[in-house]
Amino acid sequence: MIPIRDTIPSSRTAWVTRALVVLNVLAFAWELKQGARLEPFLYQFGVVPGHWFVNQPSDLLDWPRLFVTLLTSQFLHGGFFHLGSNLLYLWIFADNVEDRLGHARFLLLYLGSGVVAGVAQILVSPTSAIPMVGASGAIAGVLGAYLLLFPSARIVTLIPLGFFMETMMVPAFVFLGFWFLLQWVRGLQTIGQVAEVGGVAFWAHIGGFVSGMVGTIGCRPQRRW
Repeated sequence: MIPIRDTIPSSRTAWVTRALVVLNVLAFAWELKQGARLEPFLYQFGVVPGHWFVNQPSDLLDWPRLFVTLLTSQFLHGGFFHLGSNLLYLWIFADNVEDRLGHARFLLLYLGSGVVAGVAQILVSPTSAIPMVGASGAIAGVLGAYLLLFPSARIVTLIPLGFFMETMMVPAFVFLGFWFLLQWVRGLQTIGQVAEVGGVAFWAHIGGFVSGMVGTIGCRPQRRW
């Protein structure tokens, strides 16, 4: 299912959402400029689960830099499709969440969900040496918040039917519930597997989604008539 838009209008401009879109695009442009240096660049600023575990006391000295990667990795992407799909979800769902939470609390929820997403993937794949990059964990937090705040909203969705695409109005709780269930099933399938190449960090999505729901409850969102 491919979301196109939702049916909930925002009452104010989503400045933080727009800024996040711009920052992600600028960070991707910075990636493209790396050329042959891209791989060490991703290892430096992405989250590498295997780097977090201590084999000798001196490894602890690297932890301050590793904590920073939980933030920097949220603005890096593995390609145009990765960037485009993430920004599509961010653009559709984030403005309403920002409208209800306010700019500052929305930014805190977004970045916090991204951090929790990174930690979740580290715990599930502790030996992985593949850099984890992307805003999907943080955006999953936005989806979790949207589910709580606007469960009855309608999502205009493209649904593939063979060689054709059908447009349907899908309730938000159905769309997001199906999305989360898909992440959960695929996440269970990855437990115990050793990744040799980059893939989808399903447990980061799960961790971010749950974090977004918990954070929304704690934020006590504003009521808007």
